[in-house]
Amino acid sequence: MKAQILDIKGNKVKDFEIPKFFSAKIREDIVSKVLEAMKKTQPYAPSPVAGKQHAAKGKVKHLRHVWRSGYGRGGSRVPRKIFSRRGSQFNWEAAEIPFARGGMRAHPPKVIAMLNTPRVNKKEMKIAMLSALSSTANGKEIAKRYSSLEGKKVENVPFIVSEINMARAKDLIAGMKKILGEDLFEVGIQKRQVRNGKGKARGRKYKKNAGLLIVLGADEKLKTNAFDVKNAREVSVSDLAKGGLGRLVVYTEKAINELNARVGKQ
Repeated sequence: MKAQILDIKGNKVKDFEIPKFFSAKIREDIVSKVLEAMKKTQPYAPSPVAGKQHAAKGKVKHLRHVWRSGYGRGGSRVPRKIFSRRGSQFNWEAAEIPFARGGMRAHPPKVIAMLNTPRVNKKEMKIAMLSALSSTANGKEIAKRYSSLEGKKVENVPFIVSEINMARAKDLIAGMKKILGEDLFEVGIQKRQVRNGKGKARGRKYKKNAGLLIVLGADEKLKTNAFDVKNAREVSVSDLAKGGLGRLVVYTEKAINELNARVGKQ
């Protein structure tokens, strides 16, 4: 299977025999399993001493001739804190227990229940990686992922450039527009918008699309906020299939060679 290597202006440089992993069988079920296993929840819980920072000392006893006894007062046997006292007469209120004012929560969230350790078989992880790479070179998968490309034909995938060495973001965006074309560039550029609903008041005011991913070689560097950038040695299933299979990806020639050395024999 051959593909074209383009320069940053969208002109053909040469033909390139792409590795076999770009034509691997796509297993959407295994990719979904891996993506689900790699999800992480931010653990949260109340303070371990919440509701316990007081002077309450155990349950009140209902026995005669016992200091701090609740005998004959008609009070329940719950931990209480003392506000004032006169001899053995106490002015106290319930504390610490969930139904008391300022008490602890009854069943608070626990950190241990939120620690999700990814557990995926090695062979399944390999299949998921090959499927994610293969989907980036499949025009039908790319068109199926983006609703704006429905009914349109995506050609010349995977997108491979000889090198990306841009000093200005303006030149990079113009180059990607020529490589991808108008339709693909519209789904490739990252857009940020204000979220609908109450999420605006909960620390997540903005949301953005996944956009284009640029995969570079080990010694290549690129700094931009317009697209996601990853190194070929570090790129993972969650990067290549972010939001689902068929993500729009542009590879450099060096990145293809490094990926072939990394997963080509799998």
